[in-house]
Amino acid sequence: MEQTQVKITKDTNIGEIIENFPQTIETLEELGVHCVGCHVSAVESIEMGFKTHGMSDEQIADAVKKLNEVVQKNPIEKKEEKEFDYSTAKLNVTDKAAEKIKGLMTEHKKAGLRIGIVPGGCSGNSYSMELDDKSDENDIVIEEKGIKIFVDKKSITKMNNAKVDFVDGLQGAGFKIENPQAEKSCGCGSSFG
Repeated sequence: MEQTQVKITKDTNIGEIIENFPQTIETLEELGVHCVGCHVSAVESIEMGFKTHGMSDEQIADAVKKLNEVVQKNPIEKKEEKEFDYSTAKLNVTDKAAEKIKGLMTEHKKAGLRIGIVPGGCSGNSYSMELDDKSDENDIVIEEKGIKIFVDKKSITKMNNAKVDFVDGLQGAGFKIENPQAEKSCGCGSSFG
């Protein structure tokens, strides 16, 4: 019988699993962990996540074994990454989104909007947005329509040329990102892979 090489342990955090082994997302959901995209799940260990969902130590051991089998049977080939030219980084902000961002920046006395990509969501990645006072050394600063957007270098490579819009509809109001880099996206629109 072939030995399964262990890549995931009960101490591996869920965010790492989703980022490094996106082929396990469906299995995680089948095992009852449907909150794959919530912010808490990205930082908690797989053991903590499963215990939260009522699993025993034995069930957790079986689940970890099953996740490792999925990884072994469905390896993800790493794409050869091209060198990214950060000087050409761009986000396309609609007039409506720019107006809303300016209003929020004024109201909260912030310098700009931080947009990033975090592991999670049913498709592997989710967007994060928050107002911020300044950029970090690892950020690209994009100035568009009178606003500053701070994006970390890793995130901009996954969302270059994305469109940032603000929608106000029957299902609520909020920012929406249309990302040409996304290979797949979730029905909820906040998760992509």
